[in-house]
Amino acid sequence: MSVTTHRTMCPMNCHPTLCGMLVDVEDGRVVGVHGDPDNPDSRGFLCIRGQASREILDNPHRVLHPMVRTARSGAWRQASWDEALDTIAGRMRAAGPEAVAVWTGHGLAANNYGTRLHSHLLRRFANLYGSQSWNATMICWGLGAFGLGITGVLDVNTKEDLGEHAQMVVLWGANLASQPNTGRHLVAARRRGAHVVTIDVRETEAARQSDEVVVIKPGTDAALALAMMHVIVAQQRYDRDFVARHSVGFERLAEHVRAYSPAWAAPITGVSAERIVALARRYATTKPAMIVIGGSSMYKGTAGWQASRAIACLPALTGNLGIPGGGFGPRHGAGTHLANITADDRRPPGRYVPNQMSRIADALVDGTVRVLVLAGTDMLSSFADSGRVAQGLARLDLVVSFDLFMNDTSRRFADIVLPATAWVEELGAKATNTHLYLMPKIVEPAGECRSPMWLVRELARRLEVKDFFPWDDETGPLDAILDHPRTRHATVAALAAEGGIRALDVSHVGHPDLTFATPSGKVEFHSERAAALGLPALPTYEPLPAESFPLRFRQGRTLTHFHAFYDHGRALPSLAEADPEPELWIAQSDAAARGVSDGAAIRIWNARGEMRARACVTARIPAGTVWMRDGWEGLNTLTAGDAVLPDEAVDVFGFSGGQASFDACVDVALA
Repeated sequence: MSVTTHRTMCPMNCHPTLCGMLVDVEDGRVVGVHGDPDNPDSRGFLCIRGQASREILDNPHRVLHPMVRTARSGAWRQASWDEALDTIAGRMRAAGPEAVAVWTGHGLAANNYGTRLHSHLLRRFANLYGSQSWNATMICWGLGAFGLGITGVLDVNTKEDLGEHAQMVVLWGANLASQPNTGRHLVAARRRGAHVVTIDVRETEAARQSDEVVVIKPGTDAALALAMMHVIVAQQRYDRDFVARHSVGFERLAEHVRAYSPAWAAPITGVSAERIVALARRYATTKPAMIVIGGSSMYKGTAGWQASRAIACLPALTGNLGIPGGGFGPRHGAGTHLANITADDRRPPGRYVPNQMSRIADALVDGTVRVLVLAGTDMLSSFADSGRVAQGLARLDLVVSFDLFMNDTSRRFADIVLPATAWVEELGAKATNTHLYLMPKIVEPAGECRSPMWLVRELARRLEVKDFFPWDDETGPLDAILDHPRTRHATVAALAAEGGIRALDVSHVGHPDLTFATPSGKVEFHSERAAALGLPALPTYEPLPAESFPLRFRQGRTLTHFHAFYDHGRALPSLAEADPEPELWIAQSDAAARGVSDGAAIRIWNARGEMRARACVTARIPAGTVWMRDGWEGLNTLTAGDAVLPDEAVDVFGFSGGQASFDACVDVALA
């Protein structure tokens, strides 16, 4: 039988730089995957994660049938879908809607990142049924975006604009491992003569594409930004016209930043005062200058949102907003928001747990939640203070995991595991910052795997949830989401007729009309909205909590891993081989003081827990800081889990800023 080739998208979700994929099929089986050279976002690029997606299919570890067990320490047995769903529906009825929770992770968006089809359907179900449901943005980018939103600068310029127009690019906590095909545009900018600066707690992959690397102490980004503002204001290098016409609170900010001198910031950040002055001057005098701000890792601290709040003021001070090559570059969560089918307005009154990570953990522990349905997520790896989360999971009446592979949470705590479809086995669509892409069903599902749409329709039917699915077929909800001016009212049928690609009707420049989503309609250096929420009205720096352990721990991403997908990549042989075990980056002086050599087996611990790893002794991280790729089993037993924002603040912008603190100080010794 001949091989046919089909256009789709990579299922790894490295938003905002999602990649096009061509899938080769022979006799109903996928026999190859390749980058799509005609995809306008990725131009044929497909990183190691995308290449590994072929290994999802025909994988011996994939869950292919519903599985149940009577005791969480007991053996699994295969069950029918009817048995599994009847059991789930029965437990939901017994508990009552408010004691039922649905938690969706990024794994549920493998076929619809940007359009959010499946998370919309799960949220619609929860709203109409009256159960608990939380916004997964708290896991990734929501807390950082909260700081940007308070200032009023949530919109971004595109990666294409970066490559064509930026004269300076500041990669502030932005590691290209999270959005690798932005690298092509960064290289193009450098070829034009753009000056590229990386600011991070270590020398990341982005450092290799930079002219200058600034390594700072963890949790001090706000201090650096405030010191830069001090220089820009004191030396009168700010854009007077832009500040006067498009901002509020400049006088208060100017007075406020007088106290945050480079000399003050130097010992806090680990960056010399002279270098802070030089960086501030270059940023203020190079136009257009663009900041690509980190999407997740830099915010995982007690005052993480204050980093983005302070950094957000810099483009406004210098008049770099609303122009080609300026503002903020691509980041997570800055995609195009389309129509909404979640039926939020039909949610019945009830006692709902806030979109706050620490409050969710409390609800598991105190019995507020008794039945938990996890869809495309590994809760133990995505929540801080996973030891407390584990206590809560152990107390639940029923835990259900819907995924392609087992993960830490399902292995330890699930009572029922349900098999999910892979990206080529279901209908979907993805949206980048500039384009909409159809992801057609290409092959039949393996085993008894079912799509998220099918699963939630069956639960709604059993529970008699009225009006959950008012559409005629599976294209209906997707067509409803796509019915938006930015897509020019696309439909599945229209996309298919156009070869699966449609340009969005959006600007390549963020805030092109210089209007901002704040109460004043301007950039708010001073925010009355923040003050009303009990937060500082001006950007500020809050020192990290003092701890008795000497090494400040941080976590992030690598090119071999993204979120908890596919058991953190452990289920995919090529990713598991490339990244076989947890490695802790540690400075040479810190390692020597502990008798630790490169590659040695080590123990990492603090008062909350411990884990085992290998030492990566390197000059690419400063003394006093240690770093590890996120997601490893046991890692989040080390992290704090305290609330960062008040409950009243987390949903101000329609996404959740309710991420808990992932702060941790640790020590290291030979295992």
